[in-house]
Order: sequence, then C-alpha cells, then structure tokens
Amino acid sequence: MAIYGYTRVSTLKQSEDGLSLDVQKRQIEAYCLQKAVPLVLEKVFVEEAVSGSKPLFDRKEGSALNGILVSGDVLIASKLDRLFRSAIDALTVTEALRKRGVAVHLMDLGGDVAGNGMAKLFLTIAAAFAEAERDRIRERIINVKDDQKKRGKYLGGIVPFGFTVSEDGGLVPIEEEQKAIESMVKFRKSGISLRKIADLMKKKGFDVSHAGVKKIVKGHEERMNIH
Repeated sequence: MAIYGYTRVSTLKQSEDGLSLDVQKRQIEAYCLQKAVPLVLEKVFVEEAVSGSKPLFDRKEGSALNGILVSGDVLIASKLDRLFRSAIDALTVTEALRKRGVAVHLMDLGGDVAGNGMAKLFLTIAAAFAEAERDRIRERIINVKDDQKKRGKYLGGIVPFGFTVSEDGGLVPIEEEQKAIESMVKFRKSGISLRKIADLMKKKGFDVSHAGVKKIVKGHEERMNIH
C-alpha cells in the first residue's frame, strides 16, 4: 500500500508564493501522523497554476498520479475542490478509484469518502454545494464585468479602435477615430461592402482590414445598445 498526497493552486502567483501549497502539504502530513496507525507518505503531487475546472486526470500531475495508483493505495487531499471540478466529476472519479481498490481521503469531509454509503452521501451533498458556490462566483464575476462594460471600463485585451485607456481604467474616445467609426457605420448602412470600406479608410490614413471594419461596426452597435 502506498500513500499519495495531492495539492493544487489555481494561479501562478499562488504557486510562486508557495504558501497555499505548503499549507496543503503540511495538512496532509499532519493528517497522516494523526491516524491510529500513522500513514507514511510516499509522495505529494504538486499541481501549480492549474484551474480546478480541468478534470483531475487531465492535469499534468493528476495524470502522473493516475498512472501509478494501484489497489490498496490511498489518495489524500486537504479539500474536495483541490481534486474535483464538479459534483459529477467528484462522484465519477471517486467511484472509479473505489472500483480500482484506491481509497480517497478528503480532509475537509472527515477522511475516507468512498468507504461506505454514508460517506458517499456526504460527498454527494458536499460536492453539490461546492459546485453551486463556484457557479455563484462565476456569476459574480460576469456581473462585475457587465457593470464595468456598461460604465465604459477597459476589461483587458486589445483596446478597441476609437479609444484610449485613462489612468483610472476608463475608455476615453479619440475624436479622429470616432469620426472614422461614424463613417464606417454610415458606409455599412448604405450597403457598401466591408472590403470597400476598408479601402476607403486606408485612403484616410486608417489601416484597418475588412474584418477589422466588421468588428469596429459591431462594437459600435453593441455600445449603442448598452447606452
């Protein structure tokens, strides 16, 4: 029987700081020592800067772990969300490992989560709550971004044609480029092709492709709908 630990952090900053990874490792080591018959860790697999939305065995270290687990082994993680991405994922992987004879211990759920019916029920409920919480976090992020977009805030990536970014993160119109946008929109409404509009803009000193014209016009329409 071999005992393996698994730790994961989602961001590069967390992995560079090392704090979260070290805490998880110490928790796993303490858990092993506290057992009536102390468990001896064979290895702790460390997953750095990997999102929990990626299935366990599709991750680099998770894949390596899956390749060595055999009947009688024990896999330990400090929290359910270090291993799994959703309730379905948690149940599917845990059941697959149980059939292979591998025990899964999640410290935040009290230990072995596949050893008996009550443990499995607890895992189902806890995993569902974890999935619901991730959905709420995702919704909050989307709401914040929508609010920032409505207030004309720069959300990262390529700065849209016609704007520059102010010190406070707002999008500031560039008068000359705004006039060019108005011309593109007007030309498009009159039925002129995207390629022809791009040629007309290039003659005015604006180096845009036909695809760029399409994106600029679409962006203008979306901003008008927002306001």
